[in-house]
Amino acid sequence: MQNRVFFPQAALDRWLTDGDIELTGAELSIAKEDRRYRLAEAAHIVKEVTGAADANELVGRVKSKQYLLELGAEILEDSLIMGDNAYEVVPGFLGSAVGTFDEFVTSPKHKARREEFPAEEPTTEEDLLARFLLKNLAPPD
Repeated sequence: MQNRVFFPQAALDRWLTDGDIELTGAELSIAKEDRRYRLAEAAHIVKEVTGAADANELVGRVKSKQYLLELGAEILEDSLIMGDNAYEVVPGFLGSAVGTFDEFVTSPKHKARREEFPAEEPTTEEDLLARFLLKNLAPPD
C-alpha cells in the first residue's frame, strides 16, 4: 500500500497564502518541487472528549471523511460524534502521491531543479516531504 500523508487544513491555508503549494481540484502540488498529491477529505482524531472509552479505536489515527461517514460519524468542524463517543479532530486532507517516486525523480522538471540545487536532492518520498515540512511547518511570524 502506498504511503499517505495528512495535511491539516490550517497548514494548507497558510501554504496557499504563502505560495508554497498550488491546489487544482482535488490535487495538491508542492510548488518548488512540482510533486503532486491526490487529496481526500480526512480528519486526525486527537482525543475522546466525553471521558468514555474509545470504543471505536480512533484516537491518534487519521481517517478519511468518507470512511468516518460510512461508520455513521457526524463531523462538524473540529468535532466528531460516533455513537456515545465525541472526539476532537483536526480537519484536513489525506494526500497520496501521483505517480511513483522514480517517475518524479526522472521527470524533466525535477531533473532541471536537481541541476540547479544538487545538495537538496531528496532520496525518498519521505525525505522530500520531511524537507518540505521542516521548511514550512514553522510557526507563522
